[in-house]
Amino acid sequence: MRRVLALVHTALLLAVVQAAAAAELPDFTALVAGQGAAVVNISTTQQVRERGSGFPGLGEGERMFDFFRRFVPPHPRLPEPESEPDDESLGSGFIISADGYILTNAHVIDGADEILVRLADKRELPARVVGADERSDVALIKIEARGLPQVVLGDPGALKVGEWVVAIGSPFGFDHSVTAGIVSAKGRSLPDENFVPFIQTDVAINPGNSGGPLFNLRGEVVGINSQIYSRTGGFMGVSFAIPIDVAMDVQAQLRDEGRVRRGRIGVAIQEVSRELAEGFGLARAEGALVSTVEPDGPAARAGVEQGDVIVRFAGRSVANSTDLPRVVAASRPGERVELAVIRGGAERHLAVVVGEWAEEAPPVRMSARKDERAGGVGLVLAEPTAAQRRERRLEYGLVVERAQGVAALAGIRAGDVVLATVRGGKHQPLHKLADFERAQAELKDGRSITVLVLRGEIESYLSLKTGE
Repeated sequence: MRRVLALVHTALLLAVVQAAAAAELPDFTALVAGQGAAVVNISTTQQVRERGSGFPGLGEGERMFDFFRRFVPPHPRLPEPESEPDDESLGSGFIISADGYILTNAHVIDGADEILVRLADKRELPARVVGADERSDVALIKIEARGLPQVVLGDPGALKVGEWVVAIGSPFGFDHSVTAGIVSAKGRSLPDENFVPFIQTDVAINPGNSGGPLFNLRGEVVGINSQIYSRTGGFMGVSFAIPIDVAMDVQAQLRDEGRVRRGRIGVAIQEVSRELAEGFGLARAEGALVSTVEPDGPAARAGVEQGDVIVRFAGRSVANSTDLPRVVAASRPGERVELAVIRGGAERHLAVVVGEWAEEAPPVRMSARKDERAGGVGLVLAEPTAAQRRERRLEYGLVVERAQGVAALAGIRAGDVVLATVRGGKHQPLHKLADFERAQAELKDGRSITVLVLRGEIESYLSLKTGE
């Protein structure tokens, strides 16, 4: 009897635990039923137009083609076709208006000769490209239909790390596949992708999911699934989505103007490390440190100087250097914007008229330098010769003959020019070796010295820290 009671007690306890666990887990069924119909499959076809060379397996662009053309006759019985079979690819998208406008990734429809959209009700309709923006990887396409289901848009800013999110798409061509996970991080910067503050998730995303929606638990689209980090080509737990507010701004410009206009102010920037913050007399390691100001650019005309630390732009805080390219790019060219900089330990407010970023003009650039600890500064410097001054147009600075220790670890190398040291945000140009020796003599173990280094035409700030 006692054994029976024990078994009953265990069964009841297990049932309670299972019920509690079930109550904790979200139910995605209503979300999928309500919003899944607005998700579409996108297939594209691209005609490969390369003509055959007459030599099977050998293209006209290959080095050995000319040899074979001159000395070996083409194979008479194995002619190559004038064009290869069509290239096909798959992706996803979602309907944002009842009259057929669809958002997807630019890379999904890139180079496509034909685009076919398959709806949830199995209809297949051709689509035309309204516009595509490679920089943000957002594209807007249009099908001719009326009364279509459309998604509800949400606020990516309200997303919290750890919050549940759901993706619907067509991985490997399997229509309307549903995967779920959580928000892993927000505001991620990826290499060469300074304009998009990506949402990182652990939602399973695979080839074919690109361009599909990322939903919050309220059934609102908060992002477009765009990229994955992978060493195998498949999902490894790290996925990235374009915030929907960024995508909607891009699509509005594509619809109205056919292209996206982005702002620029003409500065090169770098991250503010703790050591650089010390050198510039900053209370906190935050903001974007201006390492170069484009002559006669928008920032220069506004009074921005090399060594300024931009902490606010258009009323938005710049906590990290990666924040600045986004807020600048989001500004409209010609707009007058106030920015706040820290200069010499004091905050100053400047007004800049935003310029327009173009492919031939560099965007806001970032140069990242990693500070390392090592014993001694490790620089062997020399005053430039008259020829070096003329060749490199140097008004001041010391040429690096050898870099070792902490200087080498920080990235300084022979041929660089150390232009100045920085203390409390004030630049002290180096005219003679004694200038640097004096600055180094004042340096105590465990403290850092900030230097402005010229390599080629690029200037960057570095922090050199002595060993404790």
